[in-house]
Amino acid sequence: MARILYSLAWWFATPFVLVYLLWRSRKQPEYRQHLSERFGFNYPPRLEGRLIWIHAVSLGETRATQSLVAALRRSRPDCSILMTHMTPTGRAASNELYGDSMTRCYVPYEYGFAIRRFIRHFKPALCLLMETELWPNLVAECQQARIPMVLVNARLSQKSLLKAQRRSALIQPAVQALTKILAQTKADAERLLEAGATPAQLQVTGNLKFDVSIPPAQLELGQSFKQSIGTRPVLLAASTREGEEVLLLDAFKSAVLPGGVLPANTLLWLVPRHPQRFDAVAEMISAHGLSMQRRSSGQQVASETQVWLGDSMGELLACYAAADLAFIGGSLLPLGGQNLIEACAVGCPVLVGPHTFNFSQATDDAVEVGAAVRVTDADQLMQQSAALLQDPTRLKQMVAVAKQFSESHRGATERTMTILNVYLDENAIRRVQ
Repeated sequence: MARILYSLAWWFATPFVLVYLLWRSRKQPEYRQHLSERFGFNYPPRLEGRLIWIHAVSLGETRATQSLVAALRRSRPDCSILMTHMTPTGRAASNELYGDSMTRCYVPYEYGFAIRRFIRHFKPALCLLMETELWPNLVAECQQARIPMVLVNARLSQKSLLKAQRRSALIQPAVQALTKILAQTKADAERLLEAGATPAQLQVTGNLKFDVSIPPAQLELGQSFKQSIGTRPVLLAASTREGEEVLLLDAFKSAVLPGGVLPANTLLWLVPRHPQRFDAVAEMISAHGLSMQRRSSGQQVASETQVWLGDSMGELLACYAAADLAFIGGSLLPLGGQNLIEACAVGCPVLVGPHTFNFSQATDDAVEVGAAVRVTDADQLMQQSAALLQDPTRLKQMVAVAKQFSESHRGATERTMTILNVYLDENAIRRVQ
Protein backbone atom coordinates (compact mmCIF):
# COMPACT_ATOMS: atom_id res chain seq x y z
CA MET A 1 0.00 0.00 0.00
CA ALA A 2 2.81 2.44 0.85
CA ARG A 3 4.38 2.06 -2.58
CA ILE A 4 1.00 2.45 -4.32
CA LEU A 5 0.44 5.76 -2.54
CA TYR A 6 4.03 6.75 -3.32
CA SER A 7 3.49 6.01 -7.03
CA LEU A 8 0.25 8.00 -7.09
CA ALA A 9 2.06 10.90 -5.43
CA TRP A 10 4.56 10.91 -8.29
CA TRP A 11 1.74 11.16 -10.85
CA PHE A 12 0.08 14.04 -8.99
CA ALA A 13 3.48 15.75 -8.64
CA THR A 14 4.30 15.57 -12.36
CA PRO A 15 3.41 19.22 -13.15
CA PHE A 16 5.51 20.36 -10.20
CA VAL A 17 8.41 18.16 -11.35
CA LEU A 18 8.35 19.85 -14.74
CA VAL A 19 8.16 23.31 -13.16
CA TYR A 20 11.09 22.39 -10.92
CA LEU A 21 13.22 21.34 -13.90
CA LEU A 22 12.39 24.54 -15.76
CA TRP A 23 13.15 26.61 -12.66
CA ARG A 24 16.54 24.90 -12.23
CA SER A 25 17.25 25.48 -15.91
CA ARG A 26 17.23 29.25 -15.41
CA LYS A 27 20.74 29.05 -14.01
CA GLN A 28 21.71 25.67 -15.42
CA PRO A 29 20.21 25.25 -18.93
CA GLU A 30 21.32 21.60 -19.03
CA TYR A 31 18.22 20.76 -16.97
CA ARG A 32 16.16 21.32 -20.14
CA GLN A 33 18.26 18.83 -22.10
CA HIS A 34 17.48 15.10 -22.42
CA LEU A 35 14.21 15.71 -20.62
CA SER A 36 12.50 12.74 -22.29
CA GLU A 37 15.01 10.31 -20.75
CA ARG A 38 13.63 11.13 -17.31
CA PHE A 39 10.24 9.79 -18.48
CA GLY A 40 11.45 6.65 -20.26
CA PHE A 41 11.94 7.85 -23.84
CA ASN A 42 14.69 8.56 -26.40
CA TYR A 43 17.51 6.68 -24.76
CA PRO A 44 20.87 6.35 -26.54
CA PRO A 45 21.60 3.03 -28.32
CA ARG A 46 22.57 0.08 -26.19
CA LEU A 47 26.20 -1.01 -26.47
CA GLU A 48 27.11 -4.60 -27.33
CA GLY A 49 27.85 -7.23 -24.71
CA ARG A 50 26.51 -7.83 -21.22
CA LEU A 51 25.64 -4.51 -19.66
CA ILE A 52 26.73 -3.35 -16.22
CA TRP A 53 24.60 -0.43 -15.10
CA ILE A 54 26.08 2.04 -12.61
CA HIS A 55 23.85 4.71 -11.11
CA ALA A 56 25.76 7.72 -9.78
CA VAL A 57 23.39 10.51 -8.91
CA SER A 58 25.70 13.54 -9.13
CA LEU A 59 29.30 14.79 -9.10
CA GLY A 60 30.64 13.14 -5.96
CA GLU A 61 29.18 9.73 -6.68
CA THR A 62 30.38 9.88 -10.29
CA ARG A 63 33.94 10.63 -9.28
CA ALA A 64 33.79 7.79 -6.76
CA THR A 65 33.26 5.33 -9.63
CA GLN A 66 36.72 5.83 -11.14
CA SER A 67 38.58 2.97 -9.49
CA LEU A 68 35.56 0.69 -9.81
CA VAL A 69 35.10 1.38 -13.54
CA ALA A 70 38.81 0.75 -14.14
CA ALA A 71 38.61 -2.57 -12.27
CA LEU A 72 35.45 -3.64 -14.12
CA ARG A 73 37.10 -2.96 -17.45
CA ARG A 74 40.16 -5.01 -16.49
CA SER A 75 38.13 -7.87 -15.06
CA ARG A 76 35.19 -7.85 -17.50
CA PRO A 77 36.34 -6.67 -20.94
CA ASP A 78 33.34 -8.50 -22.43
CA CYS A 79 30.92 -6.17 -20.64
CA SER A 80 29.79 -2.69 -21.60
CA ILE A 81 28.94 -0.01 -19.05
CA LEU A 82 25.92 2.26 -18.76
CA MET A 83 26.11 5.14 -16.29
CA THR A 84 22.97 6.95 -15.21
CA HIS A 85 22.65 10.21 -13.32
CA MET A 86 20.08 12.48 -11.76
CA THR A 87 21.84 15.84 -12.25
CA PRO A 88 23.52 17.56 -15.21
CA THR A 89 26.63 18.00 -13.05
CA GLY A 90 26.95 14.24 -12.63
CA ARG A 91 26.37 13.68 -16.33
CA ALA A 92 29.02 16.25 -17.27
CA ALA A 93 31.50 14.64 -14.87
CA SER A 94 30.86 11.23 -16.43
CA ASN A 95 31.43 12.63 -19.90
CA GLU A 96 34.66 14.28 -18.78
CA LEU A 97 35.97 11.13 -17.09
CA TYR A 98 34.88 8.49 -19.60
CA GLY A 99 33.90 10.20 -22.84
CA ASP A 100 32.47 7.89 -25.49
CA SER A 101 33.79 4.73 -23.82
CA MET A 102 30.44 4.20 -22.10
CA THR A 103 26.77 5.07 -22.56
CA ARG A 104 25.19 7.62 -20.23
CA CYS A 105 21.69 8.96 -19.67
CA TYR A 106 19.37 10.14 -16.92
CA VAL A 107 17.76 7.52 -14.74
CA PRO A 108 13.96 7.55 -15.19
CA TYR A 109 11.81 9.12 -12.53
CA GLU A 110 9.70 6.86 -10.31
CA TYR A 111 7.03 6.04 -12.88
CA GLY A 112 6.61 2.29 -13.36
CA PHE A 113 6.12 2.54 -17.13
CA ALA A 114 9.30 4.66 -17.51
CA ILE A 115 11.43 2.26 -15.50
CA ARG A 116 10.12 -0.74 -17.44
CA ARG A 117 10.89 0.98 -20.77
CA PHE A 118 14.39 1.70 -19.48
CA ILE A 119 14.92 -1.95 -18.49
CA ARG A 120 13.59 -3.32 -21.79
CA HIS A 121 15.83 -0.96 -23.76
CA PHE A 122 19.13 -1.55 -21.93
CA LYS A 123 18.65 -5.10 -20.55
CA PRO A 124 21.23 -4.71 -17.76
CA ALA A 125 22.79 -7.83 -16.26
CA LEU A 126 23.75 -6.08 -13.01
CA CYS A 127 22.87 -2.75 -11.39
CA LEU A 128 25.29 -0.95 -9.08
CA LEU A 129 23.81 1.88 -7.02
CA MET A 130 26.41 4.28 -5.66
CA GLU A 131 26.44 5.30 -2.00
CA THR A 132 22.91 6.32 -0.93
CA GLU A 133 20.65 6.13 -3.97
CA LEU A 134 17.56 4.09 -3.21
CA TRP A 135 14.39 4.62 -5.25
CA PRO A 136 11.56 2.26 -4.18
CA ASN A 137 9.93 1.82 -7.61
CA LEU A 138 13.26 1.44 -9.38
CA VAL A 139 14.30 -1.28 -6.94
CA ALA A 140 10.93 -3.03 -7.21
CA GLU A 141 10.95 -3.06 -11.02
CA CYS A 142 14.51 -4.37 -11.13
CA GLN A 143 13.59 -7.08 -8.65
CA GLN A 144 10.63 -8.03 -10.85
CA ALA A 145 12.98 -8.22 -13.85
CA ARG A 146 15.42 -10.34 -11.80
CA ILE A 147 18.27 -7.85 -12.13
CA PRO A 148 20.72 -8.15 -9.21
CA MET A 149 21.12 -4.79 -7.47
CA VAL A 150 24.14 -4.00 -5.31
CA LEU A 151 24.40 -0.85 -3.20
CA VAL A 152 28.11 -0.06 -3.57
CA ASN A 153 30.19 2.21 -1.32
CA ALA A 154 27.07 2.45 0.82
CA ARG A 155 26.80 5.07 3.51
CA LEU A 156 23.97 6.19 5.77
CA SER A 157 24.25 9.09 8.19
CA GLN A 158 22.30 9.23 11.43
CA LYS A 159 20.20 12.03 9.97
CA SER A 160 19.34 9.93 6.90
CA LEU A 161 18.59 6.94 9.10
CA LEU A 162 15.98 8.92 11.03
CA LYS A 163 14.35 9.94 7.73
CA ALA A 164 14.35 6.31 6.55
CA GLN A 165 12.77 5.14 9.79
CA ARG A 166 9.98 7.70 9.44
CA ARG A 167 9.22 6.18 6.01
CA SER A 168 9.97 2.59 6.96
CA ALA A 169 6.89 1.18 5.20
CA LEU A 170 8.37 2.43 1.94
CA ILE A 171 12.11 2.24 2.55
CA GLN A 172 12.46 -1.08 4.37
CA PRO A 173 11.10 -3.24 1.50
CA ALA A 174 13.40 -1.41 -0.92
CA VAL A 175 16.43 -2.02 1.29
CA GLN A 176 15.55 -5.69 1.72
CA ALA A 177 15.06 -6.13 -2.05
CA LEU A 178 18.72 -5.29 -2.69
CA THR A 179 20.89 -8.28 -3.54
CA LYS A 180 23.89 -7.03 -1.59
CA ILE A 181 24.92 -3.94 0.38
CA LEU A 182 28.62 -3.08 0.50
CA ALA A 183 29.06 -0.56 3.31
CA GLN A 184 31.90 1.91 3.69
CA THR A 185 32.27 1.45 7.44
CA LYS A 186 31.02 -0.67 10.32
CA ALA A 187 29.00 2.31 11.58
CA ASP A 188 27.30 2.63 8.18
CA ALA A 189 26.52 -1.09 8.24
CA GLU A 190 24.94 -0.80 11.70
CA ARG A 191 22.74 2.09 10.59
CA LEU A 192 21.74 0.18 7.45
CA LEU A 193 20.67 -2.73 9.66
CA GLU A 194 18.48 -0.32 11.61
CA ALA A 195 17.01 0.87 8.30
CA GLY A 196 15.88 -2.66 7.48
CA ALA A 197 18.82 -4.48 5.90
CA THR A 198 19.52 -8.07 6.91
CA PRO A 199 22.92 -9.35 8.11
CA ALA A 200 23.10 -11.63 5.06
CA GLN A 201 22.90 -8.61 2.75
CA LEU A 202 25.62 -6.58 4.42
CA GLN A 203 29.36 -6.57 4.07
CA VAL A 204 31.86 -3.84 4.98
CA THR A 205 34.25 -3.29 2.07
CA GLY A 206 35.63 0.20 2.76
CA ASN A 207 35.42 3.48 0.90
CA LEU A 208 36.15 3.44 -2.84
CA LYS A 209 37.20 7.07 -2.69
CA PHE A 210 40.42 6.08 -0.92
CA ASP A 211 41.40 4.20 -4.08
CA VAL A 212 41.34 7.37 -6.14
CA SER A 213 44.12 7.54 -8.71
CA ILE A 214 45.41 11.06 -9.22
CA PRO A 215 45.64 11.71 -12.99
CA PRO A 216 49.04 13.14 -13.97
CA ALA A 217 47.22 15.85 -15.91
CA GLN A 218 45.68 17.10 -12.67
CA LEU A 219 49.08 17.25 -10.97
CA GLU A 220 50.48 19.13 -13.95
CA LEU A 221 47.57 21.56 -13.81
CA GLY A 222 48.23 22.00 -10.10
CA GLN A 223 51.82 22.94 -10.86
CA SER A 224 50.64 25.52 -13.39
CA PHE A 225 48.30 26.94 -10.74
CA LYS A 226 51.23 27.26 -8.33
CA GLN A 227 53.25 29.11 -10.94
CA SER A 228 50.31 31.43 -11.60
CA ILE A 229 49.86 32.18 -7.90
CA GLY A 230 53.53 32.56 -7.02
CA THR A 231 54.84 32.29 -3.47
CA ARG A 232 51.77 33.65 -1.70
CA PRO A 233 50.11 31.54 1.03
CA VAL A 234 46.96 29.89 -0.36
CA LEU A 235 43.84 28.90 1.58
CA LEU A 236 41.50 26.83 -0.59
CA ALA A 237 37.80 26.77 0.32
CA ALA A 238 36.62 23.73 -1.65
CA SER A 239 33.07 22.68 -2.49
CA THR A 240 31.45 25.46 -0.47
CA ARG A 241 27.68 25.49 -0.16
CA GLU A 242 25.09 28.24 -0.08
CA GLY A 243 25.31 30.23 3.15
CA GLU A 244 28.95 29.37 3.77
CA GLU A 245 30.58 31.81 1.37
CA VAL A 246 29.30 34.87 3.21
CA LEU A 247 30.68 33.49 6.48
CA LEU A 248 34.04 32.77 4.89
CA LEU A 249 34.27 36.15 3.18
CA ASP A 250 33.36 38.04 6.36
CA ALA A 251 35.98 36.14 8.37
CA PHE A 252 38.63 36.37 5.65
CA LYS A 253 38.17 40.12 5.20
CA SER A 254 38.71 40.69 8.92
CA ALA A 255 41.64 38.27 9.03
CA VAL A 256 43.67 40.04 6.30
CA LEU A 257 43.10 43.58 7.58
CA PRO A 258 46.08 45.24 9.32
CA GLY A 259 46.40 43.51 12.67
CA GLY A 260 44.46 40.47 11.42
CA VAL A 261 45.62 36.92 12.00
CA LEU A 262 46.37 36.00 8.37
CA PRO A 263 49.35 37.23 6.37
CA ALA A 264 48.11 40.23 4.38
CA ASN A 265 49.02 38.60 1.06
CA THR A 266 47.03 35.39 1.69
CA LEU A 267 44.98 34.27 -1.31
CA LEU A 268 41.52 32.83 -0.64
CA TRP A 269 40.75 30.36 -3.42
CA LEU A 270 36.99 29.94 -3.33
CA VAL A 271 35.44 27.01 -5.23
CA PRO A 272 31.63 26.71 -4.88
CA ARG A 273 30.29 23.18 -5.20
CA HIS A 274 27.47 24.00 -7.59
CA PRO A 275 28.30 25.70 -10.92
CA GLN A 276 24.95 27.47 -11.14
CA ARG A 277 26.06 29.59 -8.16
CA PHE A 278 29.32 30.88 -9.66
CA ASP A 279 27.87 34.25 -10.69
CA ALA A 280 26.06 34.77 -7.39
CA VAL A 281 29.26 34.09 -5.44
CA ALA A 282 31.18 36.48 -7.70
CA GLU A 283 28.67 39.22 -6.84
CA MET A 284 29.03 38.36 -3.17
CA ILE A 285 32.82 38.74 -3.32
CA SER A 286 32.49 42.14 -5.00
CA ALA A 287 29.93 43.23 -2.40
CA HIS A 288 32.52 42.50 0.30
CA GLY A 289 34.92 44.93 -1.36
CA LEU A 290 37.51 42.23 -2.01
CA SER A 291 39.51 42.21 -5.23
CA MET A 292 38.67 39.14 -7.29
CA GLN A 293 39.69 37.17 -10.36
CA ARG A 294 37.82 34.31 -11.97
CA ARG A 295 39.69 31.14 -12.82
CA SER A 296 37.75 30.96 -16.10
CA SER A 297 39.52 34.12 -17.31
CA GLY A 298 42.69 32.05 -17.74
CA GLN A 299 44.85 34.93 -16.55
CA GLN A 300 47.73 34.72 -14.10
CA VAL A 301 46.71 35.61 -10.55
CA ALA A 302 47.59 39.25 -9.90
CA SER A 303 49.48 40.16 -6.73
CA GLU A 304 46.63 42.43 -5.58
CA THR A 305 43.94 39.75 -6.03
CA GLN A 306 42.53 38.65 -2.69
CA VAL A 307 39.98 36.07 -3.83
CA TRP A 308 40.38 33.67 -6.76
CA LEU A 309 36.99 32.29 -7.75
CA GLY A 310 37.21 28.71 -8.98
CA ASP A 311 34.45 28.86 -11.59
CA SER A 312 35.62 26.03 -13.84
CA MET A 313 34.71 22.35 -13.59
CA GLY A 314 36.80 19.21 -13.17
CA GLU A 315 39.83 20.85 -11.54
CA LEU A 316 39.38 20.21 -7.82
CA LEU A 317 42.22 17.68 -7.58
CA ALA A 318 44.53 20.22 -9.20
CA CYS A 319 43.32 22.83 -6.71
CA TYR A 320 44.21 20.55 -3.79
CA ALA A 321 47.62 19.89 -5.33
CA ALA A 322 48.34 23.62 -5.55
CA ALA A 323 46.93 24.87 -2.23
CA ASP A 324 48.81 25.10 1.07
CA LEU A 325 45.76 23.88 2.95
CA ALA A 326 42.07 23.34 2.22
CA PHE A 327 38.82 23.90 4.02
CA ILE A 328 36.26 21.26 2.99
CA GLY A 329 32.88 22.89 2.38
CA GLY A 330 29.44 21.87 3.55
CA SER A 331 30.74 21.57 7.10
CA LEU A 332 30.37 25.09 8.55
CA LEU A 333 26.59 24.77 8.35
CA PRO A 334 24.58 21.60 9.11
CA LEU A 335 24.88 20.27 5.55
CA GLY A 336 26.94 17.18 6.31
CA GLY A 337 30.26 18.14 4.73
CA GLN A 338 32.00 16.88 1.62
CA ASN A 339 34.66 14.27 0.94
CA LEU A 340 38.15 15.09 2.27
CA ILE A 341 39.83 11.97 0.87
CA GLU A 342 40.97 13.48 -2.43
CA ALA A 343 42.64 16.36 -0.59
CA CYS A 344 44.50 13.90 1.63
CA ALA A 345 45.49 11.79 -1.37
CA VAL A 346 47.47 14.68 -2.87
CA GLY A 347 48.91 15.64 0.51
CA CYS A 348 46.85 18.76 1.18
CA PRO A 349 46.26 19.46 4.90
CA VAL A 350 42.57 19.79 5.67
CA LEU A 351 40.33 21.95 7.82
CA VAL A 352 36.71 20.95 8.48
CA GLY A 353 33.80 22.54 10.30
CA PRO A 354 31.62 20.95 12.98
CA HIS A 355 29.08 19.33 10.61
CA THR A 356 30.57 16.32 8.85
CA PHE A 357 27.87 13.67 9.29
CA ASN A 358 27.89 12.69 5.59
CA PHE A 359 31.51 11.56 5.87
CA SER A 360 31.79 11.11 9.62
CA GLN A 361 34.08 8.07 9.78
CA ALA A 362 36.66 9.31 7.26
CA THR A 363 36.64 12.80 8.76
CA ASP A 364 36.92 11.60 12.36
CA ASP A 365 39.78 9.28 11.43
CA ALA A 366 41.62 12.06 9.57
CA VAL A 367 41.27 14.41 12.54
CA GLU A 368 42.42 11.71 14.95
CA VAL A 369 45.67 11.00 13.07
CA GLY A 370 46.41 14.67 12.42
CA ALA A 371 45.65 14.86 8.69
CA ALA A 372 42.81 17.29 9.40
CA VAL A 373 41.89 19.94 11.97
CA ARG A 374 38.31 20.59 13.07
CA VAL A 375 37.12 24.16 13.68
CA THR A 376 33.89 25.48 15.15
CA ASP A 377 33.21 28.48 12.90
CA ALA A 378 34.66 30.69 10.16
CA ASP A 379 36.62 32.89 12.57
CA GLN A 380 38.35 29.90 14.11
CA LEU A 381 38.96 28.60 10.60
CA MET A 382 40.97 31.74 9.82
CA GLN A 383 42.84 31.50 13.13
CA GLN A 384 43.82 27.88 12.52
CA SER A 385 44.74 28.66 8.92
CA ALA A 386 47.01 31.47 10.10
CA ALA A 387 48.67 29.21 12.66
CA LEU A 388 49.38 26.55 10.03
CA LEU A 389 50.48 28.92 7.28
CA GLN A 390 53.00 30.48 9.66
CA ASP A 391 54.30 27.13 10.93
CA PRO A 392 55.99 25.42 7.93
CA THR A 393 57.21 22.50 10.05
CA ARG A 394 53.73 21.53 11.23
CA LEU A 395 52.29 22.09 7.77
CA LYS A 396 54.89 19.76 6.29
CA GLN A 397 54.08 17.12 8.91
CA MET A 398 50.38 17.33 8.03
CA VAL A 399 51.22 16.83 4.34
CA ALA A 400 53.01 13.58 5.14
CA VAL A 401 50.28 12.38 7.52
CA ALA A 402 47.55 13.15 4.96
CA LYS A 403 49.26 11.03 2.31
CA GLN A 404 49.86 8.20 4.78
CA PHE A 405 46.24 8.34 5.95
CA SER A 406 44.96 8.05 2.37
CA GLU A 407 47.32 5.20 1.50
CA SER A 408 46.47 3.17 4.63
CA HIS A 409 42.77 2.99 3.73
CA ARG A 410 43.13 1.73 0.17
CA GLY A 411 41.78 -1.64 -0.98
CA ALA A 412 37.99 -1.14 -1.16
CA THR A 413 37.95 -1.63 -4.95
CA GLU A 414 39.55 -5.06 -4.76
CA ARG A 415 37.16 -6.18 -2.00
CA THR A 416 34.18 -4.84 -3.95
CA MET A 417 35.23 -6.58 -7.17
CA THR A 418 35.57 -9.93 -5.39
CA ILE A 419 31.86 -9.74 -4.56
CA LEU A 420 30.67 -8.27 -7.86
CA ASN A 421 32.42 -10.97 -9.87
CA VAL A 422 30.22 -13.55 -8.18
CA TYR A 423 27.08 -11.90 -9.54
CA LEU A 424 28.59 -11.33 -12.96
CA ASP A 425 29.53 -15.00 -13.16
CA GLU A 426 26.09 -16.10 -12.02
CA ASN A 427 24.51 -13.95 -14.73
CA ALA A 428 26.86 -14.86 -17.55
CA ILE A 429 24.07 -16.46 -19.59
CA ARG A 430 20.87 -14.87 -18.23
CA ARG A 431 19.28 -12.05 -20.19
CA VAL A 432 16.41 -9.80 -19.30
CA GLN A 433 13.56 -10.73 -21.64
